[in-house]
Amino acid sequence: MIRVLHREHKFSDRFIAHMLGRNIRVEEDLIDQLFNSIEKRLARTLLMLARYGKQNQPQKMLPKISQETLAGMIGTTRSRVNVFMNKFRKLGFIKYKGEIQIDNSLLSVLLHE
Repeated sequence: MIRVLHREHKFSDRFIAHMLGRNIRVEEDLIDQLFNSIEKRLARTLLMLARYGKQNQPQKMLPKISQETLAGMIGTTRSRVNVFMNKFRKLGFIKYKGEIQIDNSLLSVLLHE
């Protein structure tokens, strides 16, 4: 691998960029886990899955994902995820029946102190 990184400069540039991006994401996840509430962690995860903040247009619809999977991603129980998903739905931040539809207003959960 070291030889390839030395010889293939385009590959090494992409590899290093990927590793740095991954490191940043791990640090962001750790900070999120330490300082944010379950509600904010769930909102952030849903927005990340919808690719908000990426160069391409964000997806409005997410593929079917279980509350159990979301709970594992944010470090809580499925029942807590259910509580906040219902709250987000009642407030109009999301719609779901199988697939989750994200509304731009979900960003307000992250921005609200």
